[in-house]
Amino acid sequence: MAVLDFLKREAICTQVEAKTSDDVIRLLGGKLQALGYVKDSFIEATLQREANMPTGLPLGGEFNAALPHVDIEYVNKPALALASLTEPVVFHNMVDADEEIPVRLVIMLALDQAKSQITMLQEVSLIFQQPEIVRQLTEATSPEQVLSVLNRMSSSS
Repeated sequence: MAVLDFLKREAICTQVEAKTSDDVIRLLGGKLQALGYVKDSFIEATLQREANMPTGLPLGGEFNAALPHVDIEYVNKPALALASLTEPVVFHNMVDADEEIPVRLVIMLALDQAKSQITMLQEVSLIFQQPEIVRQLTEATSPEQVLSVLNRMSSSS
């Protein structure tokens, strides 16, 4: 599973107390920036893109997700970051920007090739199609738990 290849342990934040989607984007973008995966302009560009092309995704279950990302020009080398939130924050629906989606799982994509963005979105959508996996990721209390859930999922597919 490529998600495991790109998800950086140091960029996994569990049980985050955030007030807004901007808070989560700044947190995850800051982690990737500190690790050298993204350019200094990445966070602001991601916030701008989220305002214009939202990434909230209703999953039809107990938890919803968001996939903030931005164009490849803001990325130094590919990586993913993940946050589980103690309480939902509002992202707007990627299909209907007027609809607010309460989100507790955020996976940030920082990919340096357009083709890899499409592939990674497909992989992440496989995760989102499994409500039990989404629940386990959302309720994880450590980066190790997040990686363990994804490893188990990867080995069973």
